[in-house]
Amino acid sequence: MLLYDVDHNQGEEFMPQEFYRGLLTGGLLSVLGLSLAGSKVIDKLSDILLQRIMTEPYFRNPWELVYALHRTSPQTTVETNLRSQYGKVIDRPLSGPRKFPSLDGLVFNPAQLARPASPADTAVNLKVVIGPRAARPMVIDIPIMVSAMAYGLALSARAKIAIAKATARAGTATNTGEGPFVPAERTSARHIILQWNRYWWNKEPEILKQADMIEIQFGQGARGGAGHVTGFKAIDPRIRKELGLAPGQDAVAHSRPPGAENPRNLARLVAHLREVTGGVPIGVKLAAGQDLEKDLCLAVDAGVDAVAIDGAEAGTKGSPPVLQDEFGLPTFYAVSRAGKFWNKNHLHGQVSLIVGGGLTTPGDFLKVLALGADTVYIGSIALFALAHTQVLKVLPWKPPVSIVFQDSPEHKRLRVNQAATSLANFLNSCALEMAEGIKALGKSSVTEVTRHDLVALDPTTAAAAGVPLAYRTP
Repeated sequence: MLLYDVDHNQGEEFMPQEFYRGLLTGGLLSVLGLSLAGSKVIDKLSDILLQRIMTEPYFRNPWELVYALHRTSPQTTVETNLRSQYGKVIDRPLSGPRKFPSLDGLVFNPAQLARPASPADTAVNLKVVIGPRAARPMVIDIPIMVSAMAYGLALSARAKIAIAKATARAGTATNTGEGPFVPAERTSARHIILQWNRYWWNKEPEILKQADMIEIQFGQGARGGAGHVTGFKAIDPRIRKELGLAPGQDAVAHSRPPGAENPRNLARLVAHLREVTGGVPIGVKLAAGQDLEKDLCLAVDAGVDAVAIDGAEAGTKGSPPVLQDEFGLPTFYAVSRAGKFWNKNHLHGQVSLIVGGGLTTPGDFLKVLALGADTVYIGSIALFALAHTQVLKVLPWKPPVSIVFQDSPEHKRLRVNQAATSLANFLNSCALEMAEGIKALGKSSVTEVTRHDLVALDPTTAAAAGVPLAYRTP
């Protein structure tokens, strides 16, 4: 049996406050002493630098670096140098820096005199049913789920188990992602969504039967539907064994998932998975593109119970910058169009709509639900919450992701229970804030929030969302 590096005894040893007080005082005095001793040196060096900036022509002036960065951007400059150094495709983590049209152009319409707000003690129902037509629908307590992030190919086992524990405490679901199945993740989670990935693993009936939902992955926001290869040498030896890779064999994600190489085969795969799992919801995962409605038609016609849509802001462990920056619809446009499709085809209460991609705040989540989604996926922001103060163990000399990513030895420093508590606190805090917003709308259930509760601050946002302009009288 494979063992994971999970610390079961999570007890912290706390030193007396006097020790910390003394350490802090000593440190401050040392810094002050060094500052006083070195002030003349620093002053002299700064004078030399400033004089050069003020007097030297540009080809010898150190300010030319600042000017060059201003002409492009620090991000572009760094990535230009990485391309120049390696001559290979850059594998950029998380999501890109591009600013897409966002939900910021929408605000909610508060209830007051014309419509009363709900009493302060109103109990708000945040429960959501995923796959209402399924024989075994999945019921979550809050409309926030943690999206697909792969063990081994991205996150460490510690991070995956911490996410599972956190979502269990919050009464929601987590997604396995593309990596090998982690039994400890399953036992730690209350609800787990198993991704039917574009690789060849996690397809055994004994694994499928442990899922509360199956998600057939056709694409993701940070990569579209493009296939990709993870080289044999880039995979941890233990992960290679868990994936069943032969010596020298790369891990290849194809452009279509097994069993659905042709859209006409999707209905057959959905029926097969429904039978194997005993009727849990069967969904598909799509990257939002201009063909969104055509993709949705094919998915709905295949009989799926849920559709998960990734906007272009969605993150990943690593993908080419060109796919992150230049492909796909922004999440705002994607959910606006999908919500209209759901309304037109009377799919609410029949097929669940899940939306993710760059969503970070309770306001983001509530706006996406108002535009038609049943629940949201979060990814990068969940990792930030998970790491919380533990990221200080690796900063500033290591990237912050090294505390959660498998390919860094620093991942062993993540304390699982502490991380689970941090993420659970974040999820619960967001849910409570969403409940406050729902009461401010004069409502008592998340299912009552619709696009009629929104107004737009500019014409483009109004047209995209199908809501009134705030500066026009109704």
